[in-house]
Amino acid sequence: MSHCKVPAFIEAQVEMGSVNELEQKSLFRREDDATQIKAASLMEQGSLSPSFHEHTTAKSPKNSVVMSIKIVILSNKLNLLLPFGPLAILVHYMIDSKGWVFLLSLIGITPLAERLGYATEQLAFYTGPTVGGLLNATFGNVTELIISIFALKNGMIRVVQQTLLGSILSNMLLVLGCAFFCGGLVFHQKDQVFDKGIAVVNSGLLLMAVMGILFPAVLYYTHSEVHAGSSELALSRFSSCIMLIAYAAYLFFQLKSQSSSYSPLEEETNQTEETCAEDEDPEISKWEAIIWLSILTAWVSLLSGYLVDAIEGASVSWNIPIAFISVILLPIVGNAAEHAGAIMFAMKDKLDLSLGVAIGSSIQISMFVVPFCVVIGWMMGEQMDLNFQLFETAMLFITVIVVAFFLQEGTSNYFKGLMLILCYLIVAASFFVHEDPHQDGI
Repeated sequence: MSHCKVPAFIEAQVEMGSVNELEQKSLFRREDDATQIKAASLMEQGSLSPSFHEHTTAKSPKNSVVMSIKIVILSNKLNLLLPFGPLAILVHYMIDSKGWVFLLSLIGITPLAERLGYATEQLAFYTGPTVGGLLNATFGNVTELIISIFALKNGMIRVVQQTLLGSILSNMLLVLGCAFFCGGLVFHQKDQVFDKGIAVVNSGLLLMAVMGILFPAVLYYTHSEVHAGSSELALSRFSSCIMLIAYAAYLFFQLKSQSSSYSPLEEETNQTEETCAEDEDPEISKWEAIIWLSILTAWVSLLSGYLVDAIEGASVSWNIPIAFISVILLPIVGNAAEHAGAIMFAMKDKLDLSLGVAIGSSIQISMFVVPFCVVIGWMMGEQMDLNFQLFETAMLFITVIVVAFFLQEGTSNYFKGLMLILCYLIVAASFFVHEDPHQDGI
């Protein structure tokens, strides 16, 4: 019986079934690979969190309240700084020392900025790439946005302008410079490589943002306004709407484009998959992520109110210009999590991801947060405009040009990183000795 011959048509059917099965497996594998490549491409451009994974595989964990608190609050050493927030509020009502309130609020907001990024990342597991990209665009710089809205509410327009300018400068020079420097030290035998095409597009977007900020300043300082005092504001509001449309188009292009220039190399995709392997499933459920986002945003908002109120008092107490506090100190807190992420990716020889974190954040602020604040100020009745004044506008223009030159070759090393860091020190020193003549009309 064991030696009986199987009919030929049965063999053919078996073979055909095997071939069909192989074809189906191959098709599923190709679709899965295409999905992973798309997610990796989005991560490289800064739209998605580095540990984002396709939402179809996400399994919602069932955590108790205690377990959720343990995961979100007690799992990160940076959260040891969380008590400084309540301490700032306590000092405000007991001592009313503006300098201490400002310092404690600044320290207390630092871990909250990092946890906001974490909660957004967890929520992105369930939403898919499109909504995930929008979430990261919104919450990636939510700390700066909340501080800016509170400053606008208090009529501190110059603080808003300088804080947002400082975030752009910090990301382009300090964050990217530290990433290049640390990555270059780890891989000192070679030049690290990143996608030159994406870097060129990002540089072009930053130059477009500079154009939107530069023209109102030029209009003001050349005294060529058709209606003195109102043309500059009208141009700023129009340009802000155009910049928001451009940013929406850029985001859509990132998420939907099939252009080959935005597809990562096979080897980079494999590296990204290895990075995501440990975090294939979310740690908290979708509703837990939403609740934590709400709680963290409310806590950041509360501390931001005390922080903004104490800025002028801290400037007087420490004898430090408000411009230095706004441009240098506040952005360093808001960019703390991005700073660490960019360095980590560079030390793993993933420069495209570092570039996405640093330059992607600069694009978000310059093309989304800045014009959004102009529109919000418009709705509040505040005359927030894109005229960042001559000193700040020149600083931004030169910075974008310098960074664009460093990115044009598509390679990096520790020397380039060191140069960017030194450029940031020059910027910091410049604002330390700069007295803003318009500060009285904040």
